[in-house]
Amino acid sequence: MAASTPLKGLELVDCARANAKQGAETAANLCGYGADLNTFKQELQQACDAMGVEFHELSDLITDQQRILTLGEGEVVAPDSPSEL
Repeated sequence: MAASTPLKGLELVDCARANAKQGAETAANLCGYGADLNTFKQELQQACDAMGVEFHELSDLITDQQRILTLGEGEVVAPDSPSEL
């Protein structure tokens, strides 16, 4: 659900982080900025600077844990049969 007014500060960073994988347009819209990507990025940059979070682009906010979850379960390492244990 999109915010009714543009988010600021910690709320903006949290919303942008939660929606970063969906792209800048979607994140901006859900954070209350509609199609105004420039203002969204400026406000997000200011909020990140105030929090000490390094920010150059939206993908910087995607955590390693989120990246791992999108990769799936990974490779299964197991013997071919129970007798090979």
